[in-house]
Amino acid sequence: MSKQAAFYHSPIGIILIEYTDEFITALLFQDEKPEQQTEIIMNEPDKNNALLNKCQQQLNEYFEGTRREFDFPIRQDGTPFQQKIWAALLEIPYGQTISYLELSKRTGDTKAIRAVGTTNGKNQLCIVVPCHRVIGSNGDLTGYGGGLWRKKWLLQHEGKFAHGIQTLF
Repeated sequence: MSKQAAFYHSPIGIILIEYTDEFITALLFQDEKPEQQTEIIMNEPDKNNALLNKCQQQLNEYFEGTRREFDFPIRQDGTPFQQKIWAALLEIPYGQTISYLELSKRTGDTKAIRAVGTTNGKNQLCIVVPCHRVIGSNGDLTGYGGGLWRKKWLLQHEGKFAHGIQTLF
């Protein structure tokens, strides 16, 4: 299973897409502009890869506000505990947030709150596995691999389309 890469230009920066023939394996915000490489596709349809095209199209729809869930195949490697946390993230509805404590309750162990937070931070599939929807128990934005400003943007973006115009933070 050889991995390939493409870059997606989103309204909040470049997202590295890593994929195999069967799965999208990573969607990661990049803070630096990628070097121009001929083998890397940038927001262009690839007639040879329906999976990449589907991923890019669904990201377009998400940023346009017309898509709330993704249905292309994803896979990230992790322990059974990590898989359980990432699966629980998929259950958080679009436009809503939960706390790390609530996430640890939902996965069966309130004492595992730090492990839940660490696993949330190891998520390799930003936006699709919505780790940005997890906030501090006091309602504050905390930790996000893509930067807190992106987390805020994503939550406001989803809130706008889910509930009308509003400001969360």
